[in-house]
Amino acid sequence: MNPIAKLAGVGKEYQVGDQTIVALQPIDLEIQSGELLLIIGPSGSGKTTLLSLLGCVIYPSYGQLWVKDQLINSLSSNELAALRLNTIGFVFQSFNLIAPLNALDNVMMPLQLKKLSRQAAKQKALAALELVGMSDRKNNLPKQLSGGQQQRVAIARALVTDPQLVLCDEPTAALDANSISTVMQELVNLARNGKAVCVVTHDPRLLQYADRIIEVDAGHATEISKSDLTQKLAIH
Repeated sequence: MNPIAKLAGVGKEYQVGDQTIVALQPIDLEIQSGELLLIIGPSGSGKTTLLSLLGCVIYPSYGQLWVKDQLINSLSSNELAALRLNTIGFVFQSFNLIAPLNALDNVMMPLQLKKLSRQAAKQKALAALELVGMSDRKNNLPKQLSGGQQQRVAIARALVTDPQLVLCDEPTAALDANSISTVMQELVNLARNGKAVCVVTHDPRLLQYADRIIEVDAGHATEISKSDLTQKLAIH
């Protein structure tokens, strides 16, 4: 099976004045379809940098990064934008729904960016909302939805372009316990249906949903077993 994303010695550093800040030390990693990968670590550890690299939002400083067999290092910013639109779905902590638009129009937005007709976009958006159990709320504005409902609409928006890679940045941080369970189960279902799903979090409650876990600490990213991480967290 071909990996959806592959990192070979990929790292990221920034120049601040005469100082070099290493945000992510070199990492080798493959992400396969059909799995939910949890990227866990404290704030400022480098986990969002790793997600940004996978999302083709930033270029690596060193190493080689492939997404869907394309070498990201050599792509122009326009080519990166096209890859993001066609291959990657993003789910954010703050939902990022557009306030004046109802749920249906929010989900249609990426398809309209792809120049689909309104009718075709509407059909696909309705199917995506049905997939996350939000069809009955399609005419609601974001402010009329709970946090959990907004996040499910955001997942539908990420799914509507049929991306192979779904990247979630702290998708449960603003949610109550019941909504966390619902949203994470939706993400597990996506993985079981063949998507590669990566979830960045600092919340150990999400460990139970992971197929694999990458722990990021002070810019170092390493794969760790669920039992080892659970034991490590218990000691702390």
